[in-house]
Amino acid sequence: MAIISIIAAAGTNNEIGRQGGLLCHLPSDLKHFKAITSGHTIIMGRKTFESLPAGSLPNRRNIIISRNKDLQPEKAEVFPSLDYAQVKLMNEEEVFIIGGAQIYRQAIEFADKIYLTRIFASFPDADVFFPEIDKSVWKEIARETFMPDKDSNSAVAFSFVEYIRK
Repeated sequence: MAIISIIAAAGTNNEIGRQGGLLCHLPSDLKHFKAITSGHTIIMGRKTFESLPAGSLPNRRNIIISRNKDLQPEKAEVFPSLDYAQVKLMNEEEVFIIGGAQIYRQAIEFADKIYLTRIFASFPDADVFFPEIDKSVWKEIARETFMPDKDSNSAVAFSFVEYIRK
């Protein structure tokens, strides 16, 4: 059975996006995301896929959840539901849910692990949000915090936080 992991970056009020894009540019988070997900299968909703600047992410099996039977993206597969994806991918080592909000809301009910980049800023114009992490269900197992740093182009503080299901 595959480990189902959620990976996301969220502001202090669980904001994850605005106007079809990311909240802010955090090069360290993008490197972290690439390091964790490379070589694995990633699952995303159609809107998340469409927000990727170059389409399918390289060195990963890209799965899009969509009921649109006409959707045939290059270098990606389309599955009709998250449940279907779970069955089809059960022999994988680890599968990553990378968004968006609807997919996160479904996946948080059965996921095994969460990799969350907590951005210590609020984004009042955000229009997409991550589900609340219920501390009675999830246990924090690791945290690494970074302060704003002009050398890494980070204008905000953030933490890489890992949770496992209790």
